[in-house]
Amino acid sequence: MLRLRPYKACDAQTIVSWIKDETAFRKWCADRFERYPITADDMNTQYDALAYEDCFFEMTAYDETGVVGHLIMRFMDEEKKVLRFGFVIVDDAKRGMGYGKQMLQLAIQYAFDLLKVEKITLGVFENNAPAYYCYRAVGFQEMGQTKEYMISNEMWKCIELELPKHI
Repeated sequence: MLRLRPYKACDAQTIVSWIKDETAFRKWCADRFERYPITADDMNTQYDALAYEDCFFEMTAYDETGVVGHLIMRFMDEEKKVLRFGFVIVDDAKRGMGYGKQMLQLAIQYAFDLLKVEKITLGVFENNAPAYYCYRAVGFQEMGQTKEYMISNEMWKCIELELPKHI
């Protein structure tokens, strides 16, 4: 059974081990980390810098086998009604087995039921079809907006998705 809990610094080594190449790294973080390969210390340093903020939540998904997924949630507005998911990743050995959908469903439930947000947003690069279809499968819809990022000397389009709370 999959569960979601707050991230622990000891999770970082497992999470960074899932990032096997620079393209996967860029799809995951959109250059929010300075360099590839990322280390557990890099991840923890970045998260520690944001730990004092009450608008940033790092989460870890786990089951009986251990850590299987990770994502962050951060408020995008002063009123704390819009939450953004990011750094979504699942153990590469477990991809395609429904773990991503389950993790997202747990995070969505947490966001709407506990954090009382009205909308969740996220971005996905158009060259990351498996992630795009996973997000769509749990209810995210395209906002009709894209952003462009210069990644590894290429322009990558990021599709903006949202999931409003259904009352």
